[in-house]
Amino acid sequence: MAPAIDPDRLWRRLMALAEIGAIPGGGVDRQALTPGEIAAWRRVIGWGGEAGLEPATDAAGNLFLTLPGRDRAAAPVLVGSHLDTQPTGGRFDGAAGVLAALEAATVLAQAGERPARDVSVVAWMNEEGSRFAPGMMGSEVFCGARSLDAIRAVRDAEGISVGEDLDRLLAAFPDLPRRPFGSAGAYLELHIEQGPLLEAAACPVGIVTGIQGKKTYVVRLSGAEGHAGTLPMAERRDAVAAFARCASALDRAVGGIDPAVKFTIGRVQVAPNAPSVVAGEVRFSIDLRHPDNAVLAAAGARIAPLCTREAAPCEAAVTPLVDAPSNGFDPALQARIGQAARDLGIRAMPILSAAGHDARHLAGLCPSAMIFIPCRDGISHAPAEWTEPADLAAGAAVLGRVLADLAFADTLPLAASDGAAR
Repeated sequence: MAPAIDPDRLWRRLMALAEIGAIPGGGVDRQALTPGEIAAWRRVIGWGGEAGLEPATDAAGNLFLTLPGRDRAAAPVLVGSHLDTQPTGGRFDGAAGVLAALEAATVLAQAGERPARDVSVVAWMNEEGSRFAPGMMGSEVFCGARSLDAIRAVRDAEGISVGEDLDRLLAAFPDLPRRPFGSAGAYLELHIEQGPLLEAAACPVGIVTGIQGKKTYVVRLSGAEGHAGTLPMAERRDAVAAFARCASALDRAVGGIDPAVKFTIGRVQVAPNAPSVVAGEVRFSIDLRHPDNAVLAAAGARIAPLCTREAAPCEAAVTPLVDAPSNGFDPALQARIGQAARDLGIRAMPILSAAGHDARHLAGLCPSAMIFIPCRDGISHAPAEWTEPADLAAGAAVLGRVLADLAFADTLPLAASDGAAR
């Protein structure tokens, strides 16, 4: 039997962590590889040290807090999420998963019995991708989905590279041992749902079946600048007008391809962005999601030809960024989560994740699963993001039960996880 978590300690720590990067309205701005994240590391490492957890990092800036097992050579159980936020994020996205994992590992450590294998609480680097795009850099490098050199070369809007600030982060913790990439026997992640289904069902725990697929793009429309008062309409190569045509056509042809599709233009940049100048260039982002990989591919295939046609007489260049197919989570781990909830008298229901998470990449490396807890009105990536203390406690209790089951098992008799769509 897993020792009981301390819900009050978990909640206090979550609220204390939210003080780092706090913004008006109860939100948090603690973006990846900033001084705020360094401060968050110090606080979380301190809490882990109180339980005797051993801190470490890797070359991709992932943080690990490890409860040593009897067999240090065995592949560890990883459990966690991320500490970075959106610029106007909330207190729970990512942080709830890291601190629930820390709480579960803490009570295991306090019980005094050494687990069969290492249990490592992990905070993945740059899950959000708000400062450095695309996100999930730390988990991708750890799992072999991207190279370390590739992520180090990415720059933010100020021209600062991941490599520069990653070196600053690691220099702030010179005594932390470095771990190799890719060692994991199983992975668990607790997260707020970021949607309304659990709250609507009055269900405190979601057993996540998988994550819908995602494609992202950057589109560049190139026209020609001109004087707003003298250039005839018929002679204009107006990039804003081209954007308007493209956006409208994309919304109809891609956003309307299937009722379950999610199509978003989230960022638009205009140059020179002056009131009396015909715009010479527009760059905009596309976020495309669907649970069926075939539908996702068909929708994505429409983007480049449509932009080329609608942008004329401007030119269109479409650059793919993220191509993440739908994935399923390990059936055996899903069953363990369900059994743990039943043992604790906690209602649980299966649910598909509409948002992306680091667990997507871990699912291709080792048996992986996620636990969702409700968030009020489905709001996330905003200061109003909220989950009830009782729901956090319920999810953490289920997480702790499953983690103890895996940590003390002599072997991990779990089904192989191929990350295939379900």
